[in-house]
Amino acid sequence: MSTVLPGGMSPSVPRKAAPDAELAYHGSRLVAYRDDGPIAQVLGRLTRGQLPPLLPLLVAVVVTGILLITGVNGQTSPAIFAPVLALLLAGPGSTHPHSGRLDWLVPPIMRAIEYGYLATLAFAHDVSKPLTYAFIGILAYHHYDTVYRTRQRLWPAKWVFRAGLGWDGRMLIAAAAVLAGVLPLVLAVLGVYLGLLFGIESVYTWTRTGKGSGVMINLEEEEEAGS
Repeated sequence: MSTVLPGGMSPSVPRKAAPDAELAYHGSRLVAYRDDGPIAQVLGRLTRGQLPPLLPLLVAVVVTGILLITGVNGQTSPAIFAPVLALLLAGPGSTHPHSGRLDWLVPPIMRAIEYGYLATLAFAHDVSKPLTYAFIGILAYHHYDTVYRTRQRLWPAKWVFRAGLGWDGRMLIAAAAVLAGVLPLVLAVLGVYLGLLFGIESVYTWTRTGKGSGVMINLEEEEEAGS
């Protein structure tokens, strides 16, 4: 039997609302899933959200694939320029609301570009397979954690995305490391840094949330109920 408060009001179940600052920073779940870094966000602000994200990203996939197929061996291989071209193509769409019918494809395509580029570059420059798999695994954990958080209205803090350098920053650092001939060292150091950053922040957030009301919100169910 439900309880009715004086005045006909029913008690509401406490829920953890998304902080306004974080929600405004991301704009939507799809934008958060992109995991853009500071450089991509600057390019996005230049277009003021007017550039649809999917078509330029598809071009970026083709260009990145061609550069990787052309060759990734050597410090002057064409693949070194893939992050710059991908950034110039995909970055301007970072502030778009991603409200198109097929814009849900943007985050998985961006993950394919990032993971594929980093893995191919690492294997071509004698980075150990365990280190490569561990590095990609750290990124995959961060992206999975972001998806699951937003389903529970736990928006990741914007400083996490900035400190995590974004897909663009990580790819540019990897390319610079190849030019300097220190890719294994850079991936090892960057992997430790990102692992500690994403791991500690994630554990802290979920532990803190578990000590609260304990009510988890499924945004997909809310969207279906409201439609």
